[in-house]
Amino acid sequence: MSLRDNDLSARLIQSVADLREQEVLEIVNQRVARGEDPMDIVEDCRQGMILVGKRYEERQYYLSGLILAGEILREVTEIIQPATELKYSGRSLGTVIVGTVQGDIHDAGKDLFQIMLNVHGFTVIDLGVDVPPQRFVDKALEVHPVAIGLSCLITGAYPSMKATIELLRSVEDTRSIPVAIGGQVSEDVCSFVGADHWSVDAMDGVRWCESLVSKTGLEKQ
Repeated sequence: MSLRDNDLSARLIQSVADLREQEVLEIVNQRVARGEDPMDIVEDCRQGMILVGKRYEERQYYLSGLILAGEILREVTEIIQPATELKYSGRSLGTVIVGTVQGDIHDAGKDLFQIMLNVHGFTVIDLGVDVPPQRFVDKALEVHPVAIGLSCLITGAYPSMKATIELLRSVEDTRSIPVAIGGQVSEDVCSFVGADHWSVDAMDGVRWCESLVSKTGLEKQ
């Protein structure tokens, strides 16, 4: 990697962390035009998002900052999606359903997880935010996913997350689908809601999905 590549990488990380939307998009467009690997761009965005999360924990940012971070990630996704599809076409490992549970409208973490899944060869169906439990069940029955990822950034939505998993477990054709939770979660939250896996790191969630594919013997389509 050249010195200029390193400069662009550092600038992108810092721009995401500082929520400088226009600068982020300019750098991403420049790197895509140069033919850089989408995964490298996503990794820099991930590093920037880690800093956003730390600033939120330290109360330097508020919920509005997380919402803006999610919007920036959505725009980044739109820019890199064509390059991602071109580079990783024909490599689908399977489908993963993601969504922010009912009662929560935050999507920064979910959007980052979606990008990471895309560039690692998964097809992702994003149900959006404030998603009712039945919506997850209906979509799971339709597409038969490898896994389902539930996102939650507020403690008040934990009961909704729990209700979603309980509903999935109550339906014969969805009860065996592995469910992971992400966002403002922990091992205790995972136990409370009855999930199979929890993570606060998008890449860890991707590795978990890859392990599911490996265990079930699914092949790339």
